Amino acid sequence: MASSIISGNEIGQEIRKSVAEQVVQLKEEGITPGLAVILVGDNPASQTYVRNKQKSCEAIGIFSELIKLPAEVTEEELLDQIRILNNRHDIHGILVQLPLPKHIDEDNVIATISPEKDVDGFSPVSVGKMMLGQDTFLPCTPFGVMKLLEYSGIEIAGKHAVVVGRSHIVGKPMGQLLLQKDATVTYTHSKTPDLPAITKQADILIAAVGRANFISKEHIKPGAVVIDVGINRDENNKLTGDVNFAEVEPIASHITPVPGGVGPMTITMLLYNTVQSAQKQLSQAKYIQNM
Repeated sequence: MASSIISGNEIGQEIRKSVAEQVVQLKEEGITPGLAVILVGDNPASQTYVRNKQKSCEAIGIFSELIKLPAEVTEEELLDQIRILNNRHDIHGILVQLPLPKHIDEDNVIATISPEKDVDGFSPVSVGKMMLGQDTFLPCTPFGVMKLLEYSGIEIAGKHAVVVGRSHIVGKPMGQLLLQKDATVTYTHSKTPDLPAITKQADILIAAVGRANFISKEHIKPGAVVIDVGINRDENNKLTGDVNFAEVEPIASHITPVPGGVGPMTITMLLYNTVQSAQKQLSQAKYIQNM
């Protein structure tokens, strides 16, 4: 049995087309969505991620501003820069590229970003609202996974979803979003005994552990949907996911490839959140005018 490949490239492009149309409509109302990205230091991987985000913004008409700060910048100087952006009306989303230098507290930085501009969905306010099922910006990678499942017509309600990994950025919010769609969710992690016994129960398996080819055929129930969030390099420096694709693909009903699966969706949902932020600003302005 061959799996259906869930293409993040194709689904992401479909969503970006819709987002680009929203950008045109906003510009007709006098608002250009704006995303500010703060890059601290000269980490090569971070520089690549930021370039990709800027190119994606430009491609659909979002204004993108890059603020580069030296690695030795103080935490307070960084927080001051965020506060300036919080007060700028032309900036609708603020993203601080992680990781940060060790002398800077990432939690303080994220908490300083205005919840109205937290398009990464990482702030305590955003996370709290997500947990409660309230309207908020959702973290981009888990949000992207939910869109992959939605666009692929995969039923979530009543299914057993197993999340491998418990990071704040992917694992924990991923389980919450699946729960809100009425899945029965199990979290697994490095201290979980007999992992295959649990993952083999999964109708939907989310691999977000950060270890190349960690999930093998022994972890998979025939017909399961397998979503691979991992981005790793194998011993040959080849880009690979957390799932051993060659082993798992013949068993799964649906599977995401690496690259071309979850990866493109992360930036897509960042663009989506930024445009949603601009739309909220426009709605608030119209409401005030009509008071």
